[in-house]
Amino acid sequence: MIKFNIKDTFNKELPADPDRENKRRQVYHACYSFVEPRRPSSPQIVHVSKEMARTLGMTPDQVERDEFLEIFSGSKPIPGTQPYAMCYGGHQFGHWAGQLGDGRAINLCEVLEKGQRWTLQLKGAGATPYARSADGLAVLRSSIREHLCSEAMFHLGIPTTRSLSLILTGDDVLRDIMYNGNAEYEKGAVVCRTAPSFIRFGNFQIFFARKDEKTLKALTDYTIRHFYPHLEEGTVEGYLNFFKEVAERTLNLVVDWQRVGFVHGVMNTDNMSILGLTIDYGPYGWLEGYDHDWTPNTTDRESRRYRYGHQPGIALWNLAQLASALFPLIQQKEKLQEILDQFETTFYAKYLSMMWQKLGLMKHEKSDVNLISELENTLQITETDMTIFYRLLSDLRKEMTADQAISVLNQAFYTPEEVKGTVYEKWRKWLTYYLARLKREEISDEERKIKMNLVNPKYVLRNYIAQLAIDQADQGDYSLVDELYQLLQKPYEEQPDKEKWFARRPEWARHKVGCSMLSCSS
Repeated sequence: MIKFNIKDTFNKELPADPDRENKRRQVYHACYSFVEPRRPSSPQIVHVSKEMARTLGMTPDQVERDEFLEIFSGSKPIPGTQPYAMCYGGHQFGHWAGQLGDGRAINLCEVLEKGQRWTLQLKGAGATPYARSADGLAVLRSSIREHLCSEAMFHLGIPTTRSLSLILTGDDVLRDIMYNGNAEYEKGAVVCRTAPSFIRFGNFQIFFARKDEKTLKALTDYTIRHFYPHLEEGTVEGYLNFFKEVAERTLNLVVDWQRVGFVHGVMNTDNMSILGLTIDYGPYGWLEGYDHDWTPNTTDRESRRYRYGHQPGIALWNLAQLASALFPLIQQKEKLQEILDQFETTFYAKYLSMMWQKLGLMKHEKSDVNLISELENTLQITETDMTIFYRLLSDLRKEMTADQAISVLNQAFYTPEEVKGTVYEKWRKWLTYYLARLKREEISDEERKIKMNLVNPKYVLRNYIAQLAIDQADQGDYSLVDELYQLLQKPYEEQPDKEKWFARRPEWARHKVGCSMLSCSS
């Protein structure tokens, strides 16, 4: 029998919705509504993160049992628990959207394992009072993307929610993938997501918007008590320091995103974790051709609000909305503004430090700012694969010429034949500058390569790779899901037997739905 050390706090210490009926409605003066998962007709395991299972205290034998499938498909309740869906609001694409909430995510319980708290949450387990007009379900396509990316981000060293399991429900789900009127039935699935907490900026915003200061205070005190216990609870100073730390965690998260070329795709305030975790893997993507204006989200193609180069600015904008939500507890506009004003300065410093690491520069020179700026411009003059470029950059040697360096980097160019004339000269100029800079470094080429390869991954979950796994899974073959899971557990290692995944996006994937075009449909 699977036994967890259950220590529920969110649904014990915070106010509940008194209405137990699972009907769509506005929920007031409550942080959550009790709701039971929908029972799937014919659940089947697609994949389990055995590492996450171990983290939760489960043995390989327990993962293989029917009980595991029953619990994490939503078929069987965990004894002594009261599942619930959270109430929150949020700004979507810059506009206040009112009450949103867990429309298809149901929190099963909180587990305490080796001193670490984990909330177990089923995504796609049926409608809740917050489902609005949606069915509360999820499809295999989006569930594979979330399951693989959660674990991939963890192994990249980026703060993230995790994924325990991916389970087919046996039920078909109607979805219009590109919102163009061509709805089709897809296979339904449930993902078990895990995180210390799934509290978002929007959890605080909804109570501010409704002028419910009592519940706002209860939620903030709860969050500090359990997740920022070193801070003072119930005081203005404690609330200010809480906001300051959330801002710091959010900033560090976005620096990490920029480091690996991750584009979240839909940075609404309801998709921002109060713990500074990457949360809600929807229309995300990794930069392939380096482009500050790129977004994978077709819904955002016109304004490109959530484009790669704008993610730091959006993080700051979202923090400003959180500051407004916390204002009733703090009542010190100037001090909140000071924290927000510091964001840009701190981000610039941390971004510069991150770029020094990516370029293998241990000494720091004033002229490096220009070196980095020129690189970012040069990377965009012809389509250049970000992941491959930075990984190959570690192969350069101090004694090389710029022409030799271009040859080493050739694999990163999507159209190598374009690297001639003016384009070639711009690359030659930058590489001459960079090689001269390397000669002023004291560490050896070998040492530099090791250090660079610790921050520049060789393997990331490119959209086309995820789509290949989805296409196979649709045919009942889950082997590629597991192969990618194994690959992405060691993203910084060479893995020579997996070299085929260290490749530019193939041309067939350039305009394919799911590879270059993604929507919020899931």
